[in-house]
Amino acid sequence: MNMRVAYNARALSGPLTGVGQYTYQLALRLAAMQGLELFLFYGSRFERKVEAMSGRAGLNRMKARQLGRRFVPFAYDLVRAWRQLALARGVRSERIELYHEPNTLALDVDAPLVLTVHDLSWIRHPETHPAERVRAMNKYFEPGLRRARLVLTDSEFVKREIVEVFGIAPERIRAIPIGMDPIFRPLHEGELQSALRPHGLRPKSYLLNVGTLEPRKNLERTVRAYTLLPRPLREQFPLVLVGASGWRTQGIESVIGPLVARGEVKVLGYLAREELATVTAGAAAMAYPSLYEGFGLPPLEAMGCGVPVIASTSSSLPEVVGDAGLLVDPLDVDAIASAM
Repeated sequence: MNMRVAYNARALSGPLTGVGQYTYQLALRLAAMQGLELFLFYGSRFERKVEAMSGRAGLNRMKARQLGRRFVPFAYDLVRAWRQLALARGVRSERIELYHEPNTLALDVDAPLVLTVHDLSWIRHPETHPAERVRAMNKYFEPGLRRARLVLTDSEFVKREIVEVFGIAPERIRAIPIGMDPIFRPLHEGELQSALRPHGLRPKSYLLNVGTLEPRKNLERTVRAYTLLPRPLREQFPLVLVGASGWRTQGIESVIGPLVARGEVKVLGYLAREELATVTAGAAAMAYPSLYEGFGLPPLEAMGCGVPVIASTSSSLPEVVGDAGLLVDPLDVDAIASAM
């Protein structure tokens, strides 16, 4: 008899950043497993098919959610209560035997819980998150964590964090590093030229940063470090920023504005998976001195493409990069510039 598993697939309704890719790739593998029936919860209903929203539609959905949380009091609590009712109803009607929450905040339903925790960034760096998100995480995370039969993390670093902050027994936590999508691979110059041309880029002639534009990614210091490079070098190797616009972007926008006008910084926004793989493979190097990461998928993907990586000495990044990249203090602008 097959095990009936409920899987929260809500992360597939927005742009597939790190957590979205984790949710999507794991859902595909679970759906193909023998002996398991996967019921994907999309916020109000169960479906059997794994479906990820297209990039543009996902961005529009993300912007709508951000506006709702900004202007509707207790928007997160209201939406969460509705989803909890819908999930609980589905768990009963489909006779669910296990609930897997792949995105840190579990809903409270009557089924054994497996919980994936990607990081504790709202605790370690609350200043890099919207206040409403920090409030919701502080309110809802710990009850789900303590209810979970098994906790999964992307790195040993996050496992240690959970043990340290919440006192969870280590044997209840299993660290399973994220695998790399084989679409990220070295490409020869002929494959790269035509794909990069629409962005005004040439193979191996730009520095790359990938991630949602938000304070935790340390973009302001990254850009300030880049401005310390000699101008001829900046003209030869522009800094390319790839990622959806997140929150508290005013600081980074004010820093990059003049550089964008001179062509030294190029902002490509969110890219579809295939295009992201090509832009990654075409870079001369990746600069990723993030303040805090539970894993850090872009450096792994860059290394898979044969692209050198600059990453920070903080959080999980030394675990991911190992001795295959340059590790720098993310607070030291001069050190970041030297690595570049």
